[in-house]
Amino acid sequence: MPQRYSLAAIILHWAIAALLAFQIAVGLALGSLGARGFALFQLHKSIGITVLLLTLLRIGVRWWKPRPAKLEGGWQGALASGVHVGLYAFMLGAPLTGWALVSTAKVKVPTLFFGVIPLPHLPLPMASHGLAEGGHSLLAWIGIALVALHVAGALRHHVLMRDGLIWRMVPGRSTALLLGLPALILVGFLLGRAILPGAAPEAPAAPATNAVEAEDVPAEDNAVEAAGNASDNAAAPAANETAAVAEEPAGPPPAWAVQPGGKIGFSVGNSGETISGSFSKWTAKIVMDPDHPESADIKVTIDMASASVGDAYKDSMLPGDEFFGSAAHPTATFVAKGAEKTGADAYRANGTLTLKGVAKPQAIRFNLSGSGTSRKVSGSASVARLPFGVGNGDSSTGLDPKVMVTFNFDAKAQ
Repeated sequence: MPQRYSLAAIILHWAIAALLAFQIAVGLALGSLGARGFALFQLHKSIGITVLLLTLLRIGVRWWKPRPAKLEGGWQGALASGVHVGLYAFMLGAPLTGWALVSTAKVKVPTLFFGVIPLPHLPLPMASHGLAEGGHSLLAWIGIALVALHVAGALRHHVLMRDGLIWRMVPGRSTALLLGLPALILVGFLLGRAILPGAAPEAPAAPATNAVEAEDVPAEDNAVEAAGNASDNAAAPAANETAAVAEEPAGPPPAWAVQPGGKIGFSVGNSGETISGSFSKWTAKIVMDPDHPESADIKVTIDMASASVGDAYKDSMLPGDEFFGSAAHPTATFVAKGAEKTGADAYRANGTLTLKGVAKPQAIRFNLSGSGTSRKVSGSASVARLPFGVGNGDSSTGLDPKVMVTFNFDAKAQ
């Protein structure tokens, strides 16, 4: 019988132990992180699969390479054997229940092994999600208890019984390795805690609707308007008695064709960070005389499945019911009849935004530059996402209540 475990078994033992410490440190915090924990959630899945593969390899080595004989019989030996069996069940069961958990979740998030190799979802019924979630959580606590028993047993043999059992898992009876290898477990745990994001800043309360309210107008616009009214009333009271006759348009307002190269983008705060993306497919029908904006007739249609934030994980979530629900509601539309001039080249259009089957009042602001039949258009809108049911799940808890939508494109009169 060998006096210690094989080098392969020793390496796998300490590597799995360090990874499990990292997983426990991260896993205990994931439930409270919401959207802030998205990247950690992906890492947690990848390391979980790594633990599963290493455990299978460890089982193979256990049968392939002879291992030392037991030093103790009786109930103590039976307890030690039971703890070992329990640890193997934990190292296999925790990753498998985690895999089952994400496979049966309402929001389907793909699993890419360290962002490279796609792993399929397990073919399990959605009804088993609660069982998988409960089992994963229970196994985590059972695993923590088993690890504590395992460590206590090792210390008992080394400190109280002084039978040298611990050297079976230390190459060359090296004192430095005896101290350094267990330290890997502490390093794994501390690293897992260190990479957790800080506390999320308190998000402002979400408005009930996207109705055009007074705060939609910048403060400087209100101030200029108030000052102008006061000046007019003081300097020329007679002007209130005679209304100016507006110049009539010479003909019907022109239609504008959007030129290639335009962009509609969006950004939203996420626990102190910003997630930015864009829509690659959209169309706009615009009829408007810049000198008579009240003639405007605007309709913008966006293909919601074309949304991207430049991250494969997050992009796969956007079409789902938690966000855009593009299967049931493939497009979003903004329609406005008429606009108003708010500055030399600045305008505002109050219209209706229809998103995920919900229609709400929405204002957009835009600027025009250029002249004649060629214009550059740029603008923005602040959209309250919650009234539309966008970001209605656990993974969205860190998102700001308002999304900033921006657009810019060139247009030519037809």
